Amino acid sequence: MIIRKANKTDLDNIMLMYTSCVKGMIANDIDQWDETYPNAVIIMEDLIAQTYFVAIENNVIIGGVNIDKDQHKTYLDINWEDTSNSFLVVHRLAVKEEFWKKKIGKKLMIFAENMVIEKGLISIRLDTYSGNPKAMEFYRRLGYRELGSINLKPNKNEYYCFEKIIK
Repeated sequence: MIIRKANKTDLDNIMLMYTSCVKGMIANDIDQWDETYPNAVIIMEDLIAQTYFVAIENNVIIGGVNIDKDQHKTYLDINWEDTSNSFLVVHRLAVKEEFWKKKIGKKLMIFAENMVIEKGLISIRLDTYSGNPKAMEFYRRLGYRELGSINLKPNKNEYYCFEKIIK
């Protein structure tokens, strides 16, 4: 498996990966994502910003993640351990359903952590849906600390914010 920066030409295959992931989430009673999010417009914005990365195996996109410095305004309400604003934020981490439990998500997170080190930053921030216990356990196993909750979307439960000090 390789991880590389995604290109605009990857959009359709990235969306196929998200379709698979969302289908699996819904089958597991996780209503975090649906046909409206993540969508092609948002992913194209990530591609244009050159902040989206894909995991590829046998020329197939099996996972992806956006890694940037953009945090939702509600993040300002969280008491982050890293107060230096020297962080990256992980968004939209997903793995094609048939590749779940093959450590693809972990490899993408290690990739993000290595970006923090390479850029001389200190931490990673992210949020995950309170109705997604698998994701919350995943981040905890990787050493991320839950620091509070935010409300991102109307008609959805809260999202939990996690942070990991890398440096």
